[in-house]
Amino acid sequence: MTATRFAARVLTAAATVTLTGAIVAGAAGTASAQTGEGEQVMLKGSTTASYYWDDASGRAGDTGLPASGKPMQKGLAASPSWPLLTEGYVLYKGRKAPFFVGDRGPGIPSNRGVMLDLDAKTFAQLTGGTFNADTLGVDGNGGKGHIKVTYVITKWGKGVGTKNHPKPFATGAWAKKDRNPAEPVTVAPAATEILAAVLRTAAL
Repeated sequence: MTATRFAARVLTAAATVTLTGAIVAGAAGTASAQTGEGEQVMLKGSTTASYYWDDASGRAGDTGLPASGKPMQKGLAASPSWPLLTEGYVLYKGRKAPFFVGDRGPGIPSNRGVMLDLDAKTFAQLTGGTFNADTLGVDGNGGKGHIKVTYVITKWGKGVGTKNHPKPFATGAWAKKDRNPAEPVTVAPAATEILAAVLRTAAL
């Protein structure tokens, strides 16, 4: 390939990358999700997540069994506004973990933007720590208690609650029937996959 043709391909690739970035950036503020080609999701967003473990033992601030009636377990998360038994997953530094909403919370922390309470075992998995069955905490993760995560909702629970971006517990959204849920979206290929394809083309 001549230098001129190679330069033209690189310029075309650069323009494509710029356009792709603009499209992805524009979609980031909506209820759509760039999580994988052909995947239909209900909602995507980001929030700060904390962790807890309520097994009715009364230890470490334990407030009792989860509100859904499901026993405390890995994958059971608390939300201040989503319907109980809503399903989805979180992404954190290349790691993915499924969850379902089995409890209510965080309470006051949700006023400060902490909109998801993951179970301690999932939090440990995401942060590279270990669950301490004695303290109900997470050890060995550098002291992390809050992390920024991307959340993806794949199925809404059937009960009351907000079927959209989370709201603080104090708003009472967890007890209200949502009549204006987010629109589900069938997503396009992930931006990283598009970029890789463009770079492969540019190298030819």
